[in-house]
Formats: sequence, C-alpha cells, structure tokens
Amino acid sequence: MNIKKGDKVLITKGKDSGKSGKVASVNPKENRIVVEGLNIMKRAVKPKKMGETGQIVSVAAPLNASNAMIVCPLCSKPTRVGSVTEGDKKKRVCKKCGGSF
Repeated sequence: MNIKKGDKVLITKGKDSGKSGKVASVNPKENRIVVEGLNIMKRAVKPKKMGETGQIVSVAAPLNASNAMIVCPLCSKPTRVGSVTEGDKKKRVCKKCGGSF
C-alpha cells in the first residue's frame, strides 16, 4: 500500500468523490484508510453514567484505499506513486512530475 498516514488524498469514487483530505489512519491488512472529514457516518452512543442521555456522533468511517489517489506535495496533482531505491532506502516518486516525497 502506497498511502501513508499524513498524506493528502483525493477521493475518486463514492459519495465524497472529488473531495480531498488528510489521511488520519491506515489499515494495510484490510486495505482501508480513514480520511479526516470525509466518509462521515452517524453512530449512536449509549449513556455512560446514570442520568445521562445517549447521543448521535459523527465519525469518519474507513474506505477502501483503491478509491483514493495521493496528491503530490510538489506538483499538487493527483497521481500514481512509483518507488525508487537510493542506497538502501526506498523513496516514493510522483509519476507526473518525477519528484520524490
């Protein structure tokens, strides 16, 4: 999976297509990502203490990583990601501008 926590991504499919946001968390085993402020779902929360009332909370739900494209920090365009090895380290490379990030 080429998407990492903190990357800016553009959603390509689903109800939030065309919107972009920052990746909050990544789950590579399930190939899912959580994007801040996108794919919002409502959750009912039970009261914790006696006398409190339950409430409905908005939560960002995970979405499939294949439905998002990384936005290059150098050229600020949605792009695919390649990899280049420099020495013993791998770097991610933008397929559009060729810059590494």
